Amino acid sequence: MHQRRALGLFSGGLDSILAAKVMQNQGIEVLAINFTSPFFGCSPTLDGEPVAARYAARYDIPFRSIPLGEEFLEMLRHPRHGYGSALNPCIDCKTFMLRCARELMAEYQADFVFTGEVVGQRPMSQRLDTLNLINRECGLGGLLLRPLSAKYLKTTIPEAEGWVKREQLPAIRGRGRKDQMRLAAELGVDEYPQPGGGCLLAEESYMPKVKDLLDHLCQPQVRDFTLLRTGRHFRLSDACKLVVGRDGADNEYILASIGPGETTLRWAEGGGPLVLLVGEPDQAAIQLAGRILLRYTKAPKGEPGRLSVQKDGRRSELTVVNDLQEPELDSLRIV
Repeated sequence: MHQRRALGLFSGGLDSILAAKVMQNQGIEVLAINFTSPFFGCSPTLDGEPVAARYAARYDIPFRSIPLGEEFLEMLRHPRHGYGSALNPCIDCKTFMLRCARELMAEYQADFVFTGEVVGQRPMSQRLDTLNLINRECGLGGLLLRPLSAKYLKTTIPEAEGWVKREQLPAIRGRGRKDQMRLAAELGVDEYPQPGGGCLLAEESYMPKVKDLLDHLCQPQVRDFTLLRTGRHFRLSDACKLVVGRDGADNEYILASIGPGETTLRWAEGGGPLVLLVGEPDQAAIQLAGRILLRYTKAPKGEPGRLSVQKDGRRSELTVVNDLQEPELDSLRIV
């Protein structure tokens, strides 16, 4: 019998590491697939390497990182099963990724797909009924295996065909981590990330920025969502918003993110943040952007300040008064 191959959804967290190692220990050739988006899969370790890539390498798990594109963003706008406590469409998101994995099976000559999901661990996407729902809607049917909780789920094709020995699989369920930690010790998994949500869409502090974007752009692009992780954001009008860099790293990121026709401003008389106008600013919005910019510089209060304005490689100057008061600034802030 030839060696079976499986694609595993791999975040780099403990559960996904354990699922991959359990499969490898049963003789399955594993390829870990790490789907990334502006909201997850992008977090680096202290040395700058993505979390998933680091832990895959540490535990000898073959690895591919695959970005999700415009179809994923469309799903985010209209999730069939709604959002969680924030703007997290967890059920639709997991279904979407499993459909993507199904489409990759032929390319990677995989026999089945597995995940590190645990029955009852997450309140929205890992209830027993929800896991069964995702299984029905992702199109994998009996070719989707959740090895950590397999004994609490229906027997899958890999188990029925003897590719995977069901009796040797763990029986883990619930929100605790003691069983996972015990299994990690048995498998020699001695280093792994601390538990966490891992997805910005589940963070309530991030939700206003995403909602503002969805409310004002009919077809937001990946860049628009990626930019949400940078700087302070202000809504100047229905057609325009402002992003203000917090530090040098933000300024560099904003500079690299400028799109065609977009306007940037800097204080011409000293250091300070770079600001980016996203959308279609009129002259009033540009003036307001200048006042916000000066609020974050050392420009004298109540005095005129000169700004350097750049658009499509053309530079000009603008003079505005540094007179913006905190209540007005707060009224514009996207929080």
